[in-house]
Amino acid sequence: MADQPDNDAFARPVAAVEASSLRDQVATIKQALMGSPVRKWLLWTSVGIVAVIIATSIGQVLLNRWNQPFYDALARRDMAAFLHQLLVFAAIAGGLLVLNIGQTWLNQMIRLKLREALTLDLIDQWTRPARAFRLANAGAIGVNPDQRMQQDAAHLSDLSTDLGVGLLQSFILLVSFVGVLWELSSGFVFHIGGTSLAIPGYMVWAAILYAGTASWLSWLVGRTLIRLNSDRYTREAELRSSMVRVNENVDAIALYHGEADARRRLELDLGTVLGAMRRIYTAQINLSWVTDTYGWITVVAPILVASPVYFAGDISFGGLMMAVGAFNQVHSSLRWFINNIGSIADWRATLMRVADFRIALGETDVLHDTEKRIEFVENPGGSLTFEKLEVASPEGCTRLGDQHVEIRAGERVMITGDPGAGKTLFFRAIAGLWPWGRGRIGLPAGETLIFVPRIPYFPAGTLREILDHSNGPAPASDAQISEVLAEVGLERLASSLDRSARWEHELGDDEQRSLAFARLALRQPKWVIIDEAMDAFDGPSLRRVLSMLEKRLPGAAILNIGRGQHNIRFFPRALTIMKDTGAQALKPAHIRAGAIEPPPVAARRKR
Repeated sequence: MADQPDNDAFARPVAAVEASSLRDQVATIKQALMGSPVRKWLLWTSVGIVAVIIATSIGQVLLNRWNQPFYDALARRDMAAFLHQLLVFAAIAGGLLVLNIGQTWLNQMIRLKLREALTLDLIDQWTRPARAFRLANAGAIGVNPDQRMQQDAAHLSDLSTDLGVGLLQSFILLVSFVGVLWELSSGFVFHIGGTSLAIPGYMVWAAILYAGTASWLSWLVGRTLIRLNSDRYTREAELRSSMVRVNENVDAIALYHGEADARRRLELDLGTVLGAMRRIYTAQINLSWVTDTYGWITVVAPILVASPVYFAGDISFGGLMMAVGAFNQVHSSLRWFINNIGSIADWRATLMRVADFRIALGETDVLHDTEKRIEFVENPGGSLTFEKLEVASPEGCTRLGDQHVEIRAGERVMITGDPGAGKTLFFRAIAGLWPWGRGRIGLPAGETLIFVPRIPYFPAGTLREILDHSNGPAPASDAQISEVLAEVGLERLASSLDRSARWEHELGDDEQRSLAFARLALRQPKWVIIDEAMDAFDGPSLRRVLSMLEKRLPGAAILNIGRGQHNIRFFPRALTIMKDTGAQALKPAHIRAGAIEPPPVAARRKR
């Protein structure tokens, strides 16, 4: 068929996320920060911490210079000079103490604001219209988005702050002390067999060679931690998801005596987490052999490097200690990578999870726009039309029995179909959530269609906030709310309008659906599309809801997609949905392969 979706294009979002480079990931995080409302705060805080680090490095240079007169005073046994140098030390150390406390405060504020910026951006990207739904159908990247936005974003903020500040501090100290060490080692002369050999900047080159060798070995041993940390976070997310699933279905598990199966599932997920952690610990132990070995050698390395010159009598003891201090500062700056290889691997894995998640959110729009096959238009006449509409699904093609259907304002239509015909998929197609297929849907111009799913959604908050929906008309009065609640059999809730609760836990299934229709009546829409929400009502509840709709929405067009014709008087017109399992051309390969699948509604009720 000519308009069959391109398989490669459907696979593109998942492939793009898997193949994203470090450059792409850093660029997407930069984009998130540049658009954040706290970007100016972050900028000025960053400027402040740079100033503090520069001031600290100046203090470190002064402290290093203090070494020579102090140790020379000790060598001369000069008590007056010794006491004077103690006063100098107190002044330098006091200033460094204030700077260190200021740096700690700025570090914590950057962490806080960086997390705020990242998390707000991810929430904004995720909650844009239909994005969360599309992402949930985009493969593994859409699993556990809550962890990526909450835990991973927080961890990335902490790691980025610590590593960024540490790297900046090491760089500034390196720049400050390279000159000092070069000047100190300029007078180093080696006497070998009566021959004098001077190596300009000898201790600088020794520090670079020493730290460079250690960094190279650390990277060779520790680079596997990037992949291992990423795998661990994935396993942790699966364990957390399993625990949440068990907690939210404890009633069903108890009724079916499914505790043993639940425990076995949790134990399997825990086993994968522990296995991932064991692999990380093994890699960390291997890395420790390298870093700890170099750590012990570093205790004596600078003295060993400078000892030939000291024993030749070319520098004093104070000069030796000053050179050792400068060497340690340069080497400490150069070995920043060695000291942080584990954290860098962790940061790299966390950056991959957060950035790839944000990239995937944008890619879902690209996928949707590129692969949309159902055409949406506006009907100036104010009617809802379906022209040769066919909705693609893994099992075939869902379509109406009539190729040309027009539903006018104020009509009430019952749309039925056999089990498995794709009624919910048809409902999602009208809402624009499932765009794959062909044909045309004409929407009434200037009108907002209200969709009522099988399982209602109630945001956290008071009952009044739930009923006074932001997309509805002016807030209803208490009397109006009480009347509508009474009409659907929920008059007991009239006294709880300002109580905040998790209503999906406090109300039974029938009561939740009744509350959803009460909210619908208060919104007073002109077009309503219902997906099997009436099928589970008992007789009295259904009669109450239909009576309330008759009274509250007399001129509204209502389409009820369900299993049967509940009330011929209320729904005088009937349409039929059918499944054409032979329409292979409308089964894109990416759907058949399972790359994108429509999630079962019941399975996604809580997630």
